[in-house]
Amino acid sequence: MADAATVRCSRITPARETELYAAVLDLLREVGYDALTMDAVSVRARTSKATLYRQWGSKPELVVKALRRQKPVSIDESDTGSLRGDFHEMVMHADDYRMEQDTSLMRGLAMAVRENADLLGALRELLFDPETIGLYRMLRRAMERGEIRADNPTLEYVPHMLVGALVVRGLIDNQPPTQAFLTSYIDAVVLPALGA
Repeated sequence: MADAATVRCSRITPARETELYAAVLDLLREVGYDALTMDAVSVRARTSKATLYRQWGSKPELVVKALRRQKPVSIDESDTGSLRGDFHEMVMHADDYRMEQDTSLMRGLAMAVRENADLLGALRELLFDPETIGLYRMLRRAMERGEIRADNPTLEYVPHMLVGALVVRGLIDNQPPTQAFLTSYIDAVVLPALGA
């Protein structure tokens, strides 16, 4: 028997779902999470509020699934045969404009999660946990190839280093993250810390 989420989301076509998620992300960039309402989404997406609640249940779930949908490639799908290659391929999946947009969204959500446990829970379940699991799979493959040691204490901090690089680039350098910056950061900071 299919779970409730599968049954709920099966009523909207994939193309329509993509349109709806784009409307959610556009509104999120325009007004921020706190000011985003299901009413505004229903108007922008030309659908009923009842449909939104029936399909997604809540604003946090809708927002996080919209964020997740725009990330079509999982981290652990990068398997080039080397850790450096995997990291570089991971960076190349998003162009500079997209990285700037994503970072802007995440900064806005970082403020909202302090006040909203439902949003934090949805972000962890649908976005952070799957990405972190994928990253650790990638690191495990590197261990199996002998590129990094399993007892390296840096391993548990790799997600923090990568997210930190994205978020603080704007604060320190007053510039958005770019493919060139992240590739250089991985080569200069992450790989040496891992002993790769």
